[in-house]
Formats: sequence, structure tokens, C-alpha cells
Amino acid sequence: MDISLEAARNLYAEDLRFTTRMASPALCAAFASVPRERFVGPGPWRVLGPGGFFTTGDTDPRNVYHNVLIALDETKSINNGQPSMWARFFDQLGVEPGNHTLHLGCGTGYYTAILAELAGPQGKVTAVEIDAALAERARTALAPWPQVTVLNSDGSSGPFDPVDVIVVSAGATHPQPAWLAAINPAGRLLFPLAPSKGAGAMALFTRRSAENFAADLSYGTLFIPFTGACDPAIADQLAEALARDQGRAVKSLRLDLHHKDETCWLHSDTFCFSVREAVQTDQPSS
Repeated sequence: MDISLEAARNLYAEDLRFTTRMASPALCAAFASVPRERFVGPGPWRVLGPGGFFTTGDTDPRNVYHNVLIALDETKSINNGQPSMWARFFDQLGVEPGNHTLHLGCGTGYYTAILAELAGPQGKVTAVEIDAALAERARTALAPWPQVTVLNSDGSSGPFDPVDVIVVSAGATHPQPAWLAAINPAGRLLFPLAPSKGAGAMALFTRRSAENFAADLSYGTLFIPFTGACDPAIADQLAEALARDQGRAVKSLRLDLHHKDETCWLHSDTFCFSVREAVQTDQPSS
């Protein structure tokens, strides 16, 4: 079928809306408007199919408007990400116009651009990438979105300005203190949990108080590790915990000091994934 590039983008966005049961019209519009080819380099492209990566037959940009992974650096297992997965979790995340969003591990910036579309011209997106070459590519590709600032730095340690939303695009064993410190009241943190073996889980945390977050874990993710955000001992504990119930029992993230008890799904000295419901308390304004 010979269709225009604009039509290919619209069909791609509509397919994502249908397959992920997307509720946000703004998110669907963002996927239809952001030019993915701007962020994946010149074709032909290396695309992940059922039998592994293959090369597209030509450089037609319509090739990138499918729900597929596109390699950015195949030797390092760095890719552009599965659109349906990010569409699903961005829909849950609920970025709103005017929000300040922090995107850690932004790669070349495609999903940063989606976040920028959601935040709108009055919003702000800070994108952080540790790889200097990828950060420069992102800075160039994101030039049409003036609300985006790209930093070449380590996203695991901060410090960061206060934000409404944090999105992390590489696997961590636990939420880093600098991330948690940056989240505004009622703010959200989305990042993939990376166990030492097996599949991980995408974790969505919503701040309820200074020391308590509502938590939702969605099992079945695989990500490259986030440099500086992985603890081998916690990775082993995480693998054991996910093997029990795939994270379905987790209801909250606790930062208050307490002794380990039957409500602790994964307990450490500084944080706890808990089966208790999150506690809502009054918070000071940011």
C-alpha cells in the first residue's frame, strides 16, 4: 500500500492507541506528530523481528512507523525502544501540560520528544544521557522542542531540580535517592526494575507523602542496566521476589525506617517495597 508519510504516522499512532487501549488523545497525537526517523539515524535501519534483527530493504522513512525496536547501537544493545510498551506506560503516567519532566537515559531523544509534546510549550523537559555521542544526537534531534534541555551527565546521582515526573529508560535495582528527592508532591516516577536474572518489571510510583509512594509493578520488561543505579545484592533479592509473584503484591514504596515484617516484599535499610497500601499525609508545597 503506497501511502504518504503523514498517513503512515497516523496509522502507527492509531495502531498504538488500539493495541494499548490508550486513553489519552494527547498521547496519541504525540505519536502521530513526532517524526521518529529524526531520532533513529539515516536508513536503512536494523529492526528487531521474530528471528532477530534484520535490515530494512530501503531508506523509506515509512519503515520506522511500526511497533518495532530499532537499533541505535547494536553492539551495545542500545535501541529506540518498543513503542507499544512506552505508549502503555506513558498513558498511565499522565504527563500534563505545564509539567516539568526529567528523562534519564534519554538515548537519542525520541521518547523525550513525546514527553515534550505532552508537557506542551509551557512545560519543561530535562533529558539526561551519560553517553556523549547519544547526548549530542539527542540535542540536535530535539532542537524543534525549545522546552527540552539535554545534559550529558550521570543520571543516577543528581542532584536534580524538583520535577513533577521522572522517566527512566534503563534498568535499575531500586529507586535512587536523588530521584526520590526530586519528586514534587503527587509527582510520579517510572522506571524499570532490573533483577539479576529473568524478566524485570516496570515500576510506577506516585508520591503520597515525604516517605510514602503508591506503587504499581508491571512484570515482563527487559532493559540494559542503568550505570550507577544497580546494586548486585539487591538485584539478587529482586530476582527472588519477582519469582514469587511477579510483583503483583506490591502496593507501596516506604522510605521510613522500620523493622522488616510480613508486609515487606523487598526490604532494605533505605527503602522497602511493601504490600501495605500507601499512606496519604499532608505534604509541604514544593
